[in-house]
Amino acid sequence: MSMHRKTITLTEQQDSWVKSQIESGQFGNDSEYIRHLIRRDQQAQERLNTLRKALVEGEASGEAKPLDISAIKAAGRKRMKAVK
Repeated sequence: MSMHRKTITLTEQQDSWVKSQIESGQFGNDSEYIRHLIRRDQQAQERLNTLRKALVEGEASGEAKPLDISAIKAAGRKRMKAVK
């Protein structure tokens, strides 16, 4: 994997926070912590995109129907019995 050097500017408070994360032993250096934050952001964006896609699919699926709670409970009970 190719690595690229970046220069970032942090406030004093942000720099202290990054240092405290490293001192806690969770990360070896600033770069590890920043990469961790980027991965978390990427995962959050993926989850958000998945949710948006599901919402669009749901809206396109047609008219909403009322829930039949009794049928849902019965189906759940049936599944529970099948697992035992």
